[in-house]
Amino acid sequence: MTDDVLIPDPVPAAPPLPADTPPEAPPEAVEPPPEKPPAPPEGSGDKGDGGGEAPSNKHWYVVKVQSGREESIKEAIERRVKIEGLEEYFGQIIIPVERVTMMRNGKRVQREQKLYPGYLMVEVEFNDRILYLFRETSGVGDFVGGGLNRAPTPMTPREVERMLGRQGKDSDKVVPGKPPFDRGDRVKVKDGIFAGMEGEVKELIEAKGLVRVELTIFGRPVPHEFEYWQVEPV
Repeated sequence: MTDDVLIPDPVPAAPPLPADTPPEAPPEAVEPPPEKPPAPPEGSGDKGDGGGEAPSNKHWYVVKVQSGREESIKEAIERRVKIEGLEEYFGQIIIPVERVTMMRNGKRVQREQKLYPGYLMVEVEFNDRILYLFRETSGVGDFVGGGLNRAPTPMTPREVERMLGRQGKDSDKVVPGKPPFDRGDRVKVKDGIFAGMEGEVKELIEAKGLVRVELTIFGRPVPHEFEYWQVEPV
């Protein structure tokens, strides 16, 4: 008996496409996202203002202090700035001085003399923390030009330039030395219309080399200013 052989049915062919059907288009290529521009390096100053460093908020001010203690007050302020970490608001402190020639025992001697006794020039960024530091330092008064609830007025660029330009420079002034008398002493006038009269020293005006003496004229006290050499101790 012969085995039957199974013959598979033929696969029907795909029907032909209509003549007006376009061929299938290939898938569109996906475009990569645009690259992000690199960030500018730090410190380039690209802030829309033309670049460069930001302007400083520090300005020069005048501060009233106790006369005769300018050096120690300056050191105390600088020390407190470091302790309280306020360096970012602090620039510098200057005691304006000039070199003058002083007559002492008949000889010329050069020495430094304060231009503005009782004042300091400070470069700071004025804010509540700086104001509190100055007010809490012994011997410090107020910022000149300020007031209650009003910030002080900074020095003008011209004033700062003049002050820094004179700092430590030689002066043409000749300052008389300290006289051999003091306030409250009795002195005798040696020269002028009051020669021979005696009086009491009321004030020494050292910046001008003058002494204010109170004389008694017609029974009334009359103050008069003399140069140091015009009077002598009684």
